[in-house]
Amino acid sequence: MVISAKKYKSIPSFYGIIVVLANICGIIIGNFFNSSESYVNDIEQWLRFLDDNPFTTPIQYLTFVIPLLGCSSYIRVKSKKLERRYINLPIAFSAIGSSGWLVYLLIELLLFIVAAIQGYSFNYMAVFVSSFMNILLEAIVTFTLSYFIISTIHKRFVLPDLYPDGNISKIPGVRQPSIKFLFLINYISVTLFPILMLLFYGSNTENKSRGMIILLAIMLIGIIITFGLTITFEKPLKQIKKRIEKIKEGDYSSHINIVSNDDFGVLSDTMNEMTDSIQQKTQKIIEIQNSIITGMATMVESRDNSTGGHIKRTSDCVRVFAEYLKTVPAYENVSEKFFENVIKAAPMHDLGKIAVDDAILRKPGKFTDEEYEVMKSHSKEGARIVSEVLSASEDEDFKKIAVNVAHYHHEKWNGQGYPEKIAAEQIPFEARIMALADVFDALVSKRCYKDSFSYDKAFEIIQNDLGTHFDPALGAEFIKCRENLEKLYDGYLG
Repeated sequence: MVISAKKYKSIPSFYGIIVVLANICGIIIGNFFNSSESYVNDIEQWLRFLDDNPFTTPIQYLTFVIPLLGCSSYIRVKSKKLERRYINLPIAFSAIGSSGWLVYLLIELLLFIVAAIQGYSFNYMAVFVSSFMNILLEAIVTFTLSYFIISTIHKRFVLPDLYPDGNISKIPGVRQPSIKFLFLINYISVTLFPILMLLFYGSNTENKSRGMIILLAIMLIGIIITFGLTITFEKPLKQIKKRIEKIKEGDYSSHINIVSNDDFGVLSDTMNEMTDSIQQKTQKIIEIQNSIITGMATMVESRDNSTGGHIKRTSDCVRVFAEYLKTVPAYENVSEKFFENVIKAAPMHDLGKIAVDDAILRKPGKFTDEEYEVMKSHSKEGARIVSEVLSASEDEDFKKIAVNVAHYHHEKWNGQGYPEKIAAEQIPFEARIMALADVFDALVSKRCYKDSFSYDKAFEIIQNDLGTHFDPALGAEFIKCRENLEKLYDGYLG
């Protein structure tokens, strides 16, 4: 975390102002209540003592000075503690701000001793209980208002700015206010305590009307705080639900962006760690699967005297062509995932040759009609093998594309290909891409039965076969990709 000098000063100062305002609200609310009628004389005696002793006024200001010093010292620490203290600012400043009322209560007890020494006679316990109830109310109001206001600002603006990637719950020393704590504070401050105050001051007729006013005010504050709590809960729950739906679909890549040190922040960080772990393990399984498939394809290729390096070259050719097609407006609706799947499936297109006898597969010359029929069977056999190899895969889209690439890459646009003799757009798009890469590699590569053709000759043949062998629109784009393809093959053949 990097905190600029401006933020270092401005954020705590702003929160300090909120704490002061919350204390003022606490005082205003506390002043609505008077003691019950039976204790009026005792309170008057206590107030007379305070008026007779001017030194009591500056002492009482310690109620504000000590929290101010506490908040100031909280952020003046060494750098290793600064990070966690900035995260903990809402709970820390709210607690320190409310501690002023405890200071006030202790000062009042000391002043009771001074009053007794000076000979003032009143019911000290009655005055203390009355002050205690007011102070408790003021402390609860101060803490509740300051905490919920500062916490809302902190989680919505400050923490996301300092931690755009989240993951703060694991930082040592970070306080984690629980959901139970949040609801308990809300319940005590806006429901339970106002009722207790009304019961305590119920004998005072004047306080009944004041009590109703303050009760309504606290209920209004409660509605605001409850609304804030609803947002605090609703937004992260929606994010978590949305993330779970993506996990169900097999997407482990995105993260939940809940930057908070409460229970939702902990849950978010834990879920992100879990999905990262699943993503890594899934990726490892995919890599193993791809290695097995590539190994099988390489094994097939090692048996074929005429196609050395064919799998690697055609796979790279498909990759280069797919990357080019992404830039073509006519194919802008084709998904990124589709192109990725075609590139992954390319090495499998000739797996069916594993079922072809060596005598045919390794024959250096031209096939007889019977041998050619056997050779053509590799497409259908390849589709069967790929389907079985990928039978446990949960990626149905990839499985379908891989099977289609193996099955239909020798089909022709005019319906004269094999094994199914389907035509035009009946041929899956992925197989039409593979057909272009497969034929291009065969043309520009040297085989045992032919020399390699020049690029000019190869692209001339493809041009002449548009609309007969190849998809005319797709083939035209393949020819436009010539510069990129030549660069690729120069690395292989040059």
